[in-house]
Parts: sequence; C-alpha cells; structure tokens
Amino acid sequence: MTDLHRFQSFDGVSIGYRVLGDPSGWPTLMLHGFLASAETNWFLPGIAAAVAASGPIGGRRVIAPDLRGHGRSDAPTDPAAWPRDVLAMDQEALIAHLHLIDYDLVGYSLGARTAVRMLVRGAKPRKLALGGMGDSGLMAAGARAAMFEDSIRHGDAARDPRAGRRVHAMMAAGGLKPEAMLGVLSSFVATTAEEIAAIDVPALVVAGQRDDDNGSVEGLAALMRDARSARVPGDHLSAVMEPALAGAIVDFLKD
Repeated sequence: MTDLHRFQSFDGVSIGYRVLGDPSGWPTLMLHGFLASAETNWFLPGIAAAVAASGPIGGRRVIAPDLRGHGRSDAPTDPAAWPRDVLAMDQEALIAHLHLIDYDLVGYSLGARTAVRMLVRGAKPRKLALGGMGDSGLMAAGARAAMFEDSIRHGDAARDPRAGRRVHAMMAAGGLKPEAMLGVLSSFVATTAEEIAAIDVPALVVAGQRDDDNGSVEGLAALMRDARSARVPGDHLSAVMEPALAGAIVDFLKD
C-alpha cells in the first residue's frame, strides 16, 4: 500500500512524497526525472514495487518525492523560489524531516543530477544508483538546460520543433507550469570532474542502450571511485518502462 504525505521544505514550499513498503524496511529515496513524477518514473513502471519488495528481511521502505514544480508538490513561479541547488536542498530537508541516517539513494535523469548534487553537498547514502545520466550531463549542465529552455519558451518555434512539441506535450500531460520548469533549469549547478571523483560510495550508473542524451554512463562511472556502468534496452524516455532497469537497480541495491 502506498501512503501519501506532504511536508514543508526549508523555505515553506510544500513537497509531496509517497511511501511504499514496510515502515521498518531499509529507507530508499527515489528521485524522478524532469517533466515527470514519482508516479510516472517509479510507480507505473513497477520499479518502486520491485525495490520495496527487495532487500533484507522486511524489504525496503521506498520514499519517492515529487520534485519541486512536479506532480503533487508546489510549483512556485517566483524566481526567488528557485535558488541554485534547490532540488538538492529539498531532499536534504526531506531527509531531516524523516530523521534518516542510513539510506540508499536512487535517481533518474534530473533525479540523478539531484542525487549527485546531494553528495557534493555532503549527503552520505549507503549506495547510489544513477539512471539516465552521464558525464557531460553533470559537468556541462547548461547545454541540455538550454535545449529545454528553448523548447519551453518557444514550442513549435523552437530551434528543434520536434523537441518543442514533445516538451509541451509532456508539460500538458503532467499539468506542469512553464514558469516552474524554467525555475528548475535555472537552479542547475554544474558538477566538476574533481567533485565526481570525490564521491566514494558504491554506485551504479545505468542508461538505455540508445540513451546518450546526458553523455556517457561509462564515462561517468570511470570518473567515480567505486562505480560500475550498465546498459538496458530503450532510450532516455522508454528505459524506465523496461523490466531490465528495475532488475539492474534491485540487483545493485541488494548486493
């Protein structure tokens, strides 16, 4: 059974999150991607259920927030509500709210970027699983953000009209505010190779076989101290629906 919750983040913005699994299970924080939600990335594909059922006796307790601006969380349009690294700051506030000490951390795309920023800022999960995020996506945060910004602002008139139409369709499907999505992009912070190399927790870096949208997962794993890379069927959007992605995450977390 999934429980729905809300809490106020460090600046009063209300963040919604879902909890699945044994209340005494190992906490596993799962962060979804841009223009998505915990529901679309983790629950509908069955990944949250697979993770909750895995692990030691009693299973895991999956904690899956909707990132600021997405899903059931507030979507402020004031630029002041989008300081640099705000999504990582929200997760730090959630960890404090839940009094988590030991936990695993899983992120996909924007969620993976957020997870890395959390570690740069001092988070200490037991294990780290990053999906749909490669080396250049972290180290050159502005390049992909610029594509999304152009698509959000201009739609069919964007430099890449297909991307513009796709982004606007995703925003419409998720009930997302363009101003809030631009706020997400404005909060991005590039992560240096030195910061990535300093991450010392065991990590999995995984992406679809046709997904190099955010750079090379193999390249990112090579930069990290204790990481391995993997590929599953699909591209950036379709890989989350592949049972192989859930399997890769579950196998890594329960090693």
